[in-house]
Amino acid sequence: MQNNPSIIKEIFKGLSFSDEELLIISSVLMKMEFKKGSFIFKANDNVENMFYIYDGCLRTFHRDSSGKEHTIQFGIKDWWITDFTAYTSTSKAIMNLEVIEDATLYALSSTDKEYVYNEVPQIETFMRKKLESAFAAFQKRMVVSLSQSAKERYLDFLDTHNNIEKKLKNYHIASYIGITNESLSRIRKELYNS
Repeated sequence: MQNNPSIIKEIFKGLSFSDEELLIISSVLMKMEFKKGSFIFKANDNVENMFYIYDGCLRTFHRDSSGKEHTIQFGIKDWWITDFTAYTSTSKAIMNLEVIEDATLYALSSTDKEYVYNEVPQIETFMRKKLESAFAAFQKRMVVSLSQSAKERYLDFLDTHNNIEKKLKNYHIASYIGITNESLSRIRKELYNS
């Protein structure tokens, strides 16, 4: 299926492509649509794709042995999301990828990724920069998680994710910042009643 060149230019903002390169990229990106509440993959599945979020909202989460959910990442328009541990290795998924809001995604398989990197090298540089930025954000989140109080983590979440907070359920936010729903309610009450 042929993808619209304007969508490819939107996905890879700032890059210029020849007509031949646009055809190559179009041949490897697969448009997919998912409804709210669906799972793209679950823990222990094989993960073949990473996904560019054209629209919608998603989250990756891990469920521990007691059944408690730990939200790892939220994804919104113009972000890439997957279980990178499984995507870049032969291991099974350690996370679940859930659709929080109806989503249109463009999937890039690990095999096609290598092909497009070889044929259009500027894509590899573009993706490396995206992943470096994401890794830096994960490191910052780890430092915040280890060193800040629950209230500070919530305020940091609001600062970082203010554009999606209204789309999320309370337990999504609580599991992302590592607290209970009750603790989140107390923090909100304290913040908004002071």
